[in-house]
Amino acid sequence: MVNETSETLLRWIPLLPLLAAVFHGIAIGVVRRSTPRTIVIALSCGSVALSFVISCIAFIKLIDIPPDASRVLVDPLYTWFGAGIGTTRFTADLALRVDPLSAVMALVVTGVGSLIHVYSVGYMDDDHRDDRGFQRFFCYMNLFTFSMLVLVLADNLVLMFLGWEGVGLCSYLLMGFWYSDRHNAYCGSKAFIVNRVGDFGFLIGIFLLFASFVSAGVPAGVGFADIAQNFAAIADRTIATPWGTTWRLVDVIGLCLFVGAVGKSAQIPLYVWLPDAMAGPTPVSALIHAATMVTAGVYMVCRLSFLYSAAPLASEVIAWIGALTALFAATIAIAQTDIKKVLAYSTVSQLGYMFLAAGCGGYTGAIFHLVTHAFFKALLFLGAGSVILAMHHEQDILKMGGLRRRIPLTRVVFFCGAYAISGFPFASGFFSKDEILATAFAAHVPGHEALYAIGLLTAGITAFYMWRLYFLVFSGETRAAKDVYEHAHEPSPWVTHPLVPLAFLSLVGGLLGIPQIYGSVFGIEHVHTLSNWLGAVWPPAPAHEVARETELLMTGAAVAIALTGFAVALQLYYARPELPARIAARLSGLYALVANKYYVDELYDAVIVRPLVRLSDAVLYRGVDAALIDGTANGLASAVQLFASGGLRRLQSGLAQGYVASMLAGTAAILWYLLR
Repeated sequence: MVNETSETLLRWIPLLPLLAAVFHGIAIGVVRRSTPRTIVIALSCGSVALSFVISCIAFIKLIDIPPDASRVLVDPLYTWFGAGIGTTRFTADLALRVDPLSAVMALVVTGVGSLIHVYSVGYMDDDHRDDRGFQRFFCYMNLFTFSMLVLVLADNLVLMFLGWEGVGLCSYLLMGFWYSDRHNAYCGSKAFIVNRVGDFGFLIGIFLLFASFVSAGVPAGVGFADIAQNFAAIADRTIATPWGTTWRLVDVIGLCLFVGAVGKSAQIPLYVWLPDAMAGPTPVSALIHAATMVTAGVYMVCRLSFLYSAAPLASEVIAWIGALTALFAATIAIAQTDIKKVLAYSTVSQLGYMFLAAGCGGYTGAIFHLVTHAFFKALLFLGAGSVILAMHHEQDILKMGGLRRRIPLTRVVFFCGAYAISGFPFASGFFSKDEILATAFAAHVPGHEALYAIGLLTAGITAFYMWRLYFLVFSGETRAAKDVYEHAHEPSPWVTHPLVPLAFLSLVGGLLGIPQIYGSVFGIEHVHTLSNWLGAVWPPAPAHEVARETELLMTGAAVAIALTGFAVALQLYYARPELPARIAARLSGLYALVANKYYVDELYDAVIVRPLVRLSDAVLYRGVDAALIDGTANGLASAVQLFASGGLRRLQSGLAQGYVASMLAGTAAILWYLLR
């Protein structure tokens, strides 16, 4: 049963940030007058905060619906477009959907997004490289939030794709915000192009899904409810491959859709764009990495859980891609010296954890880690921004150190973020990471033991690189220039105040998903709140039975390996800070390999980018543009010039008798035509 008030209210969740973005766009592009900063701040921050309030109201209304009823609120604005008749009819409504899953996502996007918007006021106020871009920045930020809200609240795949492309566009605009720097413009273009590769796969998946329904003779609606209702008609279908084998159709569709998730959520092999997102202002990095764009792929896979639960091959690929990405990116983070690059590769790794869970059927674990990751990764990025402001925009952690005395509040909240992401008891990352590892251990996926081992190893590496970052920035003696260090101080309250609630959520956010094993100790049933809330959204996944003693051993192993990573970082970067340089010199080849990110960017540049540039230069530029288009235009111009300089010049002789003869000939021709 749908609450009528909620139907009208839902549209305002994405509409408010859009209206703010439109106002800024008109002020910048049409009116061309500077808007008072107070109005810019009130509109930008207020619109997202109000969207959060409305999301909370929708969430409460969902809670009021009995669990045995359909907990879905739908706001159908109008039929967007439709074509065909009967079972071949294709329709897509402009409709918003709030169910337990999208409600959680809306709260994360608007809640964390509100704090990032507030933080942005202080950050962009203190950053004087582009004062005139203050309103332009918030225009892009509001548009980014709107696009992500459309993505998570969309009632169908077509509207989701609109939001999907919207966040891609906004990421391009924000990464290249300081467009006068060619590197920033390049990073924005790189992200945009790499994401188009994934988006092509996503589109193919949507087309295949629609075509499959048409060929099966069932209504081909693209609404999630329609797809779930008619999915049984194509669940057992197969297609023949050119090499003589057959694949299940749902596996092919699932893999195509997952290609889109690989691009958007920066998984192997399309992860190379995300570290370059650091080119934009730090609040942009926080918004992309914590609350918006990169979580879109995880959300899409979980939203289509009914499809992936029937596609074992696609799910297996998702699990292995996620596990390998988690480990691969974590090893790269070990040797990075840019504070934001460390966190960027950390994001790639943590997203791999989420896909590992989703591929193993642990959709609740994936969303749980998405939520906790939003808390501590937003905190870490915003904390890094506070450090960067204090250090006058220095980002090299080898030129920091000793900042605990200069920015104590930032140090405390950064400690909370590092504690949470490391999976230490009993912070948010502890519960969500353990749930992912437990899901991998018990999954009905080939090689699930290896998946668990990779996840466990990655947990230790995560703790190591995170505490390495913490010790290099805040501990020991400073390595910064004397004048920079002496002038380092906490930024404005606009910057520091949003860090406090994020630190609190990073520590206690895990209470949303306390494993039942802890509830059983105190005789409490259904202690996993998030699992109870999301359980009805997706089908049950088969899993091996795991004894309680084994669960406790796995928890102990996770804590032990996290503490090991912490201990190694403590020894190398706090107790004996001279050791890392010696180790790097002794293992110079391996260190260079990891520090240079395994030369994957260079490989892509040599194998893909440069050949395509040469091909486009030879075919498109020299062949099509220069030879065909320019040749045709220049040839026509030369022909006209030749005709004008030859024939027409002779006609313009200047002799009166010639003109009279021409007039008589023309008059005779007209009379002949009229009288014939």
